[in-house]
Amino acid sequence: MSRAVRLIALTGVVALCCCSAAQAAVLAHPGKPITSGPRTFAGLQAYPRTLVELDHVRGAAAVPALRRAGGRLIEPSLALWRLPSWNAQRLLPGLQRRGLVRSVTPDVPIGTDPGNASGFFGQFTDPLSPQEWWPSHIGISEWIAPGPGVPVTMIDSGVDLSHEEFAGRPNTIPLNTQTFDANQDEFHGTSTASVVAAPVNGKGIVGIYPQAKLQLWDASPTGQLTVGDEIAGLAAARRQGRGVINLSLGGFDRLPIEEHAILNAFSAGLLVVASAGNDREEGSSPSYPASFAHVLTIGATDEADRVTVFSSASPAMDLAAPGQDIEAAIPTLWLPAGYDLVDGTSFSAPLVSGAAAAVWTLRPTLSNTQLFEVMRRSARDVGKAGWDQDTGYGVLNVPAALTRKPPAVDPQEPNEDIYLVKPNGLTRDGKTPLTAQHRPRATIRAQLERREDPEDVYRIYLPPKGKVVVTVRPSANVTLELWGKKTTTVFEHGVAAKRDLLGVSAHAGARFERITLTGRGSAQFVYADVFLPKSGVQSSYSLSVAPAAR
Repeated sequence: MSRAVRLIALTGVVALCCCSAAQAAVLAHPGKPITSGPRTFAGLQAYPRTLVELDHVRGAAAVPALRRAGGRLIEPSLALWRLPSWNAQRLLPGLQRRGLVRSVTPDVPIGTDPGNASGFFGQFTDPLSPQEWWPSHIGISEWIAPGPGVPVTMIDSGVDLSHEEFAGRPNTIPLNTQTFDANQDEFHGTSTASVVAAPVNGKGIVGIYPQAKLQLWDASPTGQLTVGDEIAGLAAARRQGRGVINLSLGGFDRLPIEEHAILNAFSAGLLVVASAGNDREEGSSPSYPASFAHVLTIGATDEADRVTVFSSASPAMDLAAPGQDIEAAIPTLWLPAGYDLVDGTSFSAPLVSGAAAAVWTLRPTLSNTQLFEVMRRSARDVGKAGWDQDTGYGVLNVPAALTRKPPAVDPQEPNEDIYLVKPNGLTRDGKTPLTAQHRPRATIRAQLERREDPEDVYRIYLPPKGKVVVTVRPSANVTLELWGKKTTTVFEHGVAAKRDLLGVSAHAGARFERITLTGRGSAQFVYADVFLPKSGVQSSYSLSVAPAAR
């Protein structure tokens, strides 16, 4: 099939964006030097701070200059620095000319969509718990959540740790200093955290996972939440090991560096959950990070299990959870009563995050790829039969998630393009090759799915002499391609594709695909690409690599 008609869920590129947030989608091939002139950076002065992603190989030479300019390393595995924009504007042209910079992005503000503040658990004495309508809708009226286990990291505005729901709460771990003020947006972090983990303490409300290990990252230390602070929170959560990350935030600009940080967290084994957005009445513009692949995207439903009037529709929707008239904690600085009803997908996502952490605690052998599928495929179907853009696969169903048979582990995710698997691509080390000089055979099993994972790319070893056979045995129609070592993206076309594409096997239906490749005089790593055709929905497959029989 033609490469031109294929859909791509991930952007395997980096961005140069120095004029406005809307230009953050201006793309260049990964690993290639940025070539625009110094005047390109003039627009950085519109933002207080700038994010600079260094080249993994050459970028170390820029570190002394970044430090002198007030830069701070906020995500070491991505070589991502943040520095004052005035200094960045003067420094970056020289670093760019030396090929040290991989991407530049203004540290743009992002929103939390707090919704409108206004004014089960029957066994609990917490006075407001009987007013929480949502437990019966997600199947936990009689469910007892586990003790502390897999952590939930809330990347949000700061949490009021003096609030009665958090003061003295065990297993509450601020990953940085928590700040908030009387600005309405600043109550958001306290509210979302309470929906996840308000304890059984005889006060106020009870969260979905009362004993959760709750990790807090204040992404608005200056009173404004920015993508740089979000990325720093993702890095902090990744350092803590396996866990669930809640992102009740978003914006309408697709920023590749934000995508890189989220994919980096998923690659490290974490589950990322994001609210779909509250833009339904304005047309449901795509919201990020919710619209990125490998993010569990959450919509909002009301007391009748209908999509709410505000919950954005999205082709990336995975499932929904209650998000209207949710009782939540509010900083007393903002509201003396300390509690109120809130609306928004910002409060649906924490229900899913808390539930996912509890399920993972009770099912610790699941990988993050398995948990991702278990959470969405176990949802209770509502509205239109089957998947839809309003509620995904349906409403969160905790008992079903606890018992649903998981799919096989999906290896090496995310791996939708070459920059995600090669060394010095997304990360310095890249993904482990399936085969090597002294390991010439390998077989793996994996899955493809149209919305979240339509493509898998693997590194394989091609010896200098002899032949290698790559075989894919799918459950439904897939295509197999092999790409040369100099390929920058499997979405090349024209002259580049003619140069780099080494072989194609594209039979109709579930027939096996096979390509035999001959050594080219020197040992090298090439890329096997397995993907769904345009009409494909999903497929499992096995991929084997072996020397050709003599």
